[in-house]
Amino acid sequence: MIRNSRRRRTTPLLGRTAGAAALALLSALTLGPLGPASGPLGPRPAAAADRTPAHAAARHPAGARLDTPSPTADSARLPEPGPMTAGGTPDTAGRRRDGLDAAHRAPFAATPRTAAPADGSARTATPPRPGHPRPSMRRAGGADDRPGSRAECAPEDFGGSTGPALVDLITSSTTACVNTLFSLTGTDARGAFREEQMVTVADALRTGSAGYPGDSSTGMPQLVLYLRAGYYVHWYHGPDVGEYGPALTAAVQGGLDAFFAAEHAWDVTDANGETLAEAVTLIDSAEQNARYLGVVTRLLNGYDSSYDDKWWMLTAVNNVYTVLWRGHQLPEFVDAVRADPTVLTTLHDFAREHLGLLDGERAHLTANAGRELGRFVQHTALRETVRPQLRDLLDATSMTGPTAQLWVGVAEMADAYDRDNCAYYGVCDLRQRLREAVLADRDECSASITVTAQSMAAGDFSAACTSLNGQDAWFHDVAGDRGPVADDRNTRIEVVVFDSSTDYRTYAGVLFGIDTDNGGMYLEGDPSAEGNLPRFIAYEAEWQRPDFRIWNLNHEYTHYLDGRFDMYGDFEAGVSTPTVWWIEGFAEYVSYGYRGLPYEEALEEAGKKTYTLSELFDTTYENGDTTRVYRWGYLAVRYMFAHHPGDVDTVLAAYRTGDWAAARRHLKETIGTRYDAGFASWLDTAAKN
Repeated sequence: MIRNSRRRRTTPLLGRTAGAAALALLSALTLGPLGPASGPLGPRPAAAADRTPAHAAARHPAGARLDTPSPTADSARLPEPGPMTAGGTPDTAGRRRDGLDAAHRAPFAATPRTAAPADGSARTATPPRPGHPRPSMRRAGGADDRPGSRAECAPEDFGGSTGPALVDLITSSTTACVNTLFSLTGTDARGAFREEQMVTVADALRTGSAGYPGDSSTGMPQLVLYLRAGYYVHWYHGPDVGEYGPALTAAVQGGLDAFFAAEHAWDVTDANGETLAEAVTLIDSAEQNARYLGVVTRLLNGYDSSYDDKWWMLTAVNNVYTVLWRGHQLPEFVDAVRADPTVLTTLHDFAREHLGLLDGERAHLTANAGRELGRFVQHTALRETVRPQLRDLLDATSMTGPTAQLWVGVAEMADAYDRDNCAYYGVCDLRQRLREAVLADRDECSASITVTAQSMAAGDFSAACTSLNGQDAWFHDVAGDRGPVADDRNTRIEVVVFDSSTDYRTYAGVLFGIDTDNGGMYLEGDPSAEGNLPRFIAYEAEWQRPDFRIWNLNHEYTHYLDGRFDMYGDFEAGVSTPTVWWIEGFAEYVSYGYRGLPYEEALEEAGKKTYTLSELFDTTYENGDTTRVYRWGYLAVRYMFAHHPGDVDTVLAAYRTGDWAAARRHLKETIGTRYDAGFASWLDTAAKN
């Protein structure tokens, strides 16, 4: 049978998230194998991510989808995570139509930021990005596998090799190379990931595990990542790949059994953690969530302070929460927990015993334990066990303060899955209580802009309002619009500002139904509906203190203006053809141009000439990472304004009437590749300026 055929799909939720952390990150709610956290910014759960989403990712992350199903045990399977990035900050914002319910929001990804010195000496324009390169890449001495790098890989080589030759090719490649395979389609996808190829690689995982040395020297990370890529591509492009059946299931079970039984599979080192983290995610990709509950409990029980300076081991621990989160869509997983509820006690005890982590960069480990425990209360047979465990965690924490991330996560799950018993938990009217407790400040910038904040001084309100109000004229001068597009009634916008990225992660998800592994989220709603109130949710960039900055303020406000004056219909309509080069590129162009700031990260990319202009016209949230979506989107828009403004006018005229096909024809047929040479030449100049 075709894998996942028993699961129903839901329309993918598009937004701007990734990843994080991870969302975030995308940002999707076809629930299938997790896609590249450093890659597609489209539908995927948040993962230790680059600047997404949200999802990533959303897109979730992250992520513009509406009418998400209510949280039930048989909700559609969530999208697969792809290759984990080597680390980074989810500093981009997301965009989507509506929010997500609790069932469709991923566990928190690793907190990506380090605290800035109290004296502000290390304040930066972008969030601090601690580096966590793959040990395998350090060993290889090869190219970085962070977003924007391109390993030299020929997809046809993987389809043209079989048996031992295929295994040798994979193990001799870098993880950066294997990461690129997550984007395969068509004949390349079939060649690389048809069932016979996957069985070969799974068998190699089994045989290689016997002598696994606890590092990447034998190519184990590449084998596991290749299998994950295969499941990911099969989920999104099943007809291209062909059917997966019992032979692959048996082979993958054999491979994972052997790996987790290997002597060095549990070494507490980053060298081992890289493979272990990928193997834990493969559990979910292969839908073996029930079979490996013992791996989940072993990792949670094994965590101690010796893990804390080993990012890849921490990632392996955190990845178990994805196995649990997505396991609820598999009946055999729920049956396994009913038969042996040990994992419930493990989750409760982990959260209770690690409250001290909540006030630091590993808060996600404790918060996720409570959130994932809470999801089990949806199952009637488990409620007698789970209810007192959840109440104990709520009693040990509080709605505000250092333990809030756990309290809010547990309260959200109790509210989502056991609302009729809200009084038992003390979480009735949860959202209203949170909003009153956390978002107490409010100011009117103008007749069209309201700012609601956690805590802002009068001077900070004034500065934010001045920036937003002044942007309108700059936008209209550049866009050359003649007023709102037809049927757009988004006459007002609410700007919501949390005190920090931590507060955003803690509260924004439950209040607004968004993934928070990103730099903010714009929720457009239905612009044709009377009374619709779009809002973007943002936070203060705490790493720039004592200066006050709202992260992505002008970028997100551009999304509002662009949607009202340039893009007909809602966000889903706007991405029905590849328009991301404009949506995100123009938001960056206005944000930096209006503020008179150089976009240094984009100008650094220009000299690499990674993409042609015609390729950038094809950018989507699914095929683009942070670098392609934002930095290269900016470069494409800036070039078109500078050298081909007439073409911009033509494309915008089509966007404004919702004639997406006409705009697409102009970009791909009228322009085609004619401007590629000029763009390449202009990049040389841009890189020097």
